[in-house]
Amino acid sequence: MTTPVPQGGSTGEARRCQGCDDRLPPANSANLCARCHRDQRDQLRTPPAQLRHEFFETDEFRAAFAEQHIGHVFKAYRNHPRHLTLYGRALTQELLARWLNLTQSKLSRIENGPAETNLFWLQNWARTLHLPQHLLWFDLPGQSRLTPPVSSGRDAAGLIDADAHNQILIANTGINTAELVQRVRASAIDQPTIDALSITVEQMCCDYSHADARELMRKGQAWLRKVTELLGKQLTLPQHREVLHNAGLLALLVGCLEYDLGDQKAAQATRKMAMQLGSESGDASIVGWAHEMLAWFNLTAGNYRAVIPLAQAGIIAAPSQSVAVQLYGQQAKAYARMGMADEVYEALQRGSELLGELPYPERPENHFVVDPDKFDFYAMDTYRIVGRDDLAKRNAEEVIRRSVNSDGFVVSPMRSTEAQLTLAVVAARAGDVEEAAALGAEALRHGRQSRPSLLMVASELDDELSAYGARAGADFRDLFKLVKETKGQPGASGD
Repeated sequence: MTTPVPQGGSTGEARRCQGCDDRLPPANSANLCARCHRDQRDQLRTPPAQLRHEFFETDEFRAAFAEQHIGHVFKAYRNHPRHLTLYGRALTQELLARWLNLTQSKLSRIENGPAETNLFWLQNWARTLHLPQHLLWFDLPGQSRLTPPVSSGRDAAGLIDADAHNQILIANTGINTAELVQRVRASAIDQPTIDALSITVEQMCCDYSHADARELMRKGQAWLRKVTELLGKQLTLPQHREVLHNAGLLALLVGCLEYDLGDQKAAQATRKMAMQLGSESGDASIVGWAHEMLAWFNLTAGNYRAVIPLAQAGIIAAPSQSVAVQLYGQQAKAYARMGMADEVYEALQRGSELLGELPYPERPENHFVVDPDKFDFYAMDTYRIVGRDDLAKRNAEEVIRRSVNSDGFVVSPMRSTEAQLTLAVVAARAGDVEEAAALGAEALRHGRQSRPSLLMVASELDDELSAYGARAGADFRDLFKLVKETKGQPGASGD
């Protein structure tokens, strides 16, 4: 009997990984080692978000959009020069099909068969791949290709301005903000009032990632008082449940902002209020986020071992909800800081699997939902801590790119700041002290900051620079010392 010849050489010759050329263990019959397999999987786990308009300005895309054939759009997307540059090859049908929740054979039929006409699927696929509305031959929900682009409707602080918010309310409920406030004060509660309240609360949660923390906190506190007063009024059971949900969201929002601004005592009290509201209404999402807040508080305070059971309690409370993905991310961050690499990858894998089962959120900018971009931000943090500088750098660059929309507006400034600090840490480890200090100082000067998260990540850069001497990276280290000594700086959420 002839002994099989292992791939990569003759009998007895060691097999090597095609990615990094490391020796493969005998039990691994694949062509990649476990690390390279994980890296390749992570790199192409989700489609890139917020691609700039230039990405779609190819002859292949122009022809596909002109033909109004989504399958030809898919083919142009897979074979885009950007993918050839980044990955050395076109995207496979298997990969794109997984992104779109299709089988490879189904995708092949869509690409090569007659044009798909089902509007539901067209809209779903377009949102998944972040196809721009102005190029499509059908409307996405809440958008129109026939309406010219308008301004963002945001004021100087990054908040949706009053006129834009009123337009949203009127379009959805027939009432504006002033009438909503009047109805709430008078306890004149009907379904349009409930809907307008929900829209208002959701918008504040969406503004959380970039708005001035003090201003948004005051606004959230005012609405929380109004909403909790309603709970003592005569409401139907569905109305009572909806008001409880909005009160819980407002408590979560205010508690996070209080913690961002350094008021830990108030943040703990408001978090407990959110937990009570969630428990009273049986709202698993609110309860899960209340657990997540406590895990986050302990993570930024350096109580890493406490994070694991706290996050697990939240996962048990809301096992199939978006918050569970973030709780796995918090566990991964804690495990990384405890030097437990295997547990890091296991937590990230569990979070990634759950994220893949959830529908893509309608408002991914809402702080209390988790989208693929946010999970990549968590992965960036853990890669940096466990020393995978190549992956940390790649994720950081992608986080920064996705933090800016096509209009140039920074939609996730805190993610971008921490990504910049990650690049600074990687530069310091590579010996480029000057570049590391410059990147770190620029990150500290950003106006949108979550003080606990910022200090946690910036301290890692400080430690890296200290290895080069007492005055290495002096510009950053002096500025970091000043930030540590200055309490209660205004800022936004830690994303």
